[in-house]
Amino acid sequence: MPMLSRLREIITYRELLGNLIARDLKLRYKNSVLGFLWSLVNPLLLMIVFTIVFTIMIPDMRVPNFPVFVLCAVLPWNLFSTAILSSIHSISSNGHLIKKVYFPLEVLPLSTVLSNMVNFLLAFVVLLLMVVVFGIPLTSALLWLPVVILAHLLFTGGVAFILATMNVFYRDTGVIMEVLIQAWFFLTPVFYPLEILPPSALVWGLELPVRRLVYVLNPMASIIASYRAILYGSTVGSPPHAPALDFLARTLVTAALCFLFGLWIFGRYRERFAEEV
Repeated sequence: MPMLSRLREIITYRELLGNLIARDLKLRYKNSVLGFLWSLVNPLLLMIVFTIVFTIMIPDMRVPNFPVFVLCAVLPWNLFSTAILSSIHSISSNGHLIKKVYFPLEVLPLSTVLSNMVNFLLAFVVLLLMVVVFGIPLTSALLWLPVVILAHLLFTGGVAFILATMNVFYRDTGVIMEVLIQAWFFLTPVFYPLEILPPSALVWGLELPVRRLVYVLNPMASIIASYRAILYGSTVGSPPHAPALDFLARTLVTAALCFLFGLWIFGRYRERFAEEV
């Protein structure tokens, strides 16, 4: 089926997608005392730990309004990592549905990503409150936020499609990704500013532009940098501002290409899913 037809089919089944998102949210918070408030606990605890470590135990990292600096990155990262690790099993764990009734299988990993987006948006309210508490101005740069969220969703969705497909055929994908996600976290400027990295480094006789490669090879670094620009500003004290248009355009195009590639991979193998699961 052509890709445009598959996208139209997903839109046609939007009610099913909505029901799957609601199901994921209900299962996540079933018998939970705090309910969705648990989605705030993890990023807030990480923010507190990083703030203690990098402002008290290691005071040399002088980043103004460090809690906001960290939270601007922790929330997007948690959305990405949680959605990815959950979506890996979205096909393999729904074999009973796949074999009984027809529906576009793309809605399974998409529902996982979008249910995590709901948690992200709920926690985002806390981030905005933190921005106000720390006296950081809310500027017109917030108008660019939907564009950054769209890039964030497209990239996460593309990776989710690829990994969900891989896990159907290689069931150790989830275990491997748990390790890789941890490494990916430390390679992304979540709790440290990109400026602490050297502009370039000599590796095996080659001079590599380290800072530039972080953005080129790691789309999450670009996405987090865009969130920080809009909500935090910069570490030198400048107020929030719109991301550079060329930078944002490259990030959005990269995310869109990742989504389309993931959708293509998923579509190429989805006819075999029922046999494998």
